[in-house]
Amino acid sequence: MLSKKMERALNEQINAELYSAYVYLAMGAHFENQNFEGFAKWMQAQAQEEVGHAMRIYGYVNSRSGRVALSKIDGPKTDWTSCLDAFSDALAHERAITGKINDLVDMANKEKDNASHQFLMWFVAEQVEEEESVGRIVDKLKLVGDSPSALFILDRELGSRSTE
Repeated sequence: MLSKKMERALNEQINAELYSAYVYLAMGAHFENQNFEGFAKWMQAQAQEEVGHAMRIYGYVNSRSGRVALSKIDGPKTDWTSCLDAFSDALAHERAITGKINDLVDMANKEKDNASHQFLMWFVAEQVEEEESVGRIVDKLKLVGDSPSALFILDRELGSRSTE
């Protein structure tokens, strides 16, 4: 059984993961508007992944006799000055989510909630992967700058990401 404090914090994380999906959908819409279909597809796949993270927590809360309580999701930023600007925002966002996950792990440890600690370790590993993935794209965008041909190639590369 979850403590009320842990239940509340996990519900906040569900909201944060759903907000992440909104962020990536907004970025995807921006890229579609800019005719960067590959970047848009990558962002849409990322949005789906974030919904999956929310649902994973949703299922865990229910499995521990907790109560899922959804709350309002704020609208995200909708415009960026460049591809690098958008992906830099995505990296900053992932780093913020990593901080939230780490706070949940700390809370589980303080409460001696070993089951939640074990559950959250999947998210710790996932955030390492998320930051690395987005960080590599940021590095590539810094390297290519505003080169239209290089952006075209990177757009095509990112468009190959599977949505499954």
